[in-house]
Amino acid sequence: MAATLRELRGRIRSAGSIKKITKAQELIATSRIARAQARLGSARPYAVEITRMLTTLASEAALDHPLLVERPEPKRAGVLVVSSDRGLCGAYNANIFRRSEELFSLLRGEGKTPVLYVVGRKALNYYTFRNWDITESWAGFSEQPKYDDAAAIASTLVNAFMLGSGEGGEGQQANADQGVDELHIVFTEFKSMLSQSTEARRMAPMVVEYVEEPSGPRTLYSFEPDATTLFESLLPRYLTTRVYAALLESAASELASRQRAMKSATDNADDLIKALTLMANRERQAQITQEISEIVGGANALADAR
Repeated sequence: MAATLRELRGRIRSAGSIKKITKAQELIATSRIARAQARLGSARPYAVEITRMLTTLASEAALDHPLLVERPEPKRAGVLVVSSDRGLCGAYNANIFRRSEELFSLLRGEGKTPVLYVVGRKALNYYTFRNWDITESWAGFSEQPKYDDAAAIASTLVNAFMLGSGEGGEGQQANADQGVDELHIVFTEFKSMLSQSTEARRMAPMVVEYVEEPSGPRTLYSFEPDATTLFESLLPRYLTTRVYAALLESAASELASRQRAMKSATDNADDLIKALTLMANRERQAQITQEISEIVGGANALADAR
């Protein structure tokens, strides 16, 4: 009985220690989610404006840029998988990997070979353990991505895509085996604190997403040097903007998932501590009752002996 009581008290202490960790993680995620949402909200107007500008240019430019032209027989598809650097975020990473596997199966069914690029240590470890060939990886900024991080990722992806089209830069061998014919991204879209969805979207060849023009008279533009040159200059920046938006969406989703998972873990620890405390109290009560019974029994035996 004493051993059982000691065991219960040890489990209560262990649950209490775990509760402290999960509560701290919950508070950290809660404090960071507001900043992540603010950064996401700040980036959206820029994405809308650059999309509107490209929409305007598209009506004036000659749309034969390699980032826009469909390849006749695409064989290699680059896939950027955006995961987290740390765990303790519920099913966040599992959902990403599941959606990625669905995309890989779809691409293979179309006769395309997936070429893997990953963001986050979790994806790096996941695919390394499964012996995937990872073309390029980035880590260390999943919770707080910067525009420079997105620019570095987009530059690598665009270079691979241009190599696939046979338009590599000077000093690069334009070999289709070194590049890709399509670019896809798998990330988690942030909708609210309680709702995030895993998305797989094609980035290249790109289709400019048209946005609604404000009501009222249409603005007329004059372009210098010309619409086609501006369009070609803005396209890589547009791709960087899409990567940056996906990183921000994923960061907010990761923190929301971690906050929700840690709150659930803290609540479960509370319930477990209450249940174990009740069991320990009952065990202690039974132990005291037994000790009293033994004392009374001993006193009665002494009284009978006299």
